[in-house]
Amino acid sequence: MKITMDVDCTPEEARRLMGLPDMSSVHEVYLGKIRETIDKGITPDTIETLMRSWSPMGEASMSMWRQVFEQLSGGLTKK
Repeated sequence: MKITMDVDCTPEEARRLMGLPDMSSVHEVYLGKIRETIDKGITPDTIETLMRSWSPMGEASMSMWRQVFEQLSGGLTKK
């Protein structure tokens, strides 16, 4: 037996219905830090730090991102 139910609600209503915590204040702080970093200027070290915080696989994931950026920068400088 299969039962399908459609619920028409906003993301906020769905969050409350499922009992998930309200992370909007944490999200705003995080976005504020990213905006501040962008305003100060982005450096390769900054990008690496951001990628490290986003990467679920730790160093293996960082190695992959490093290779991607090296290939992209190499492709731009070679003619």
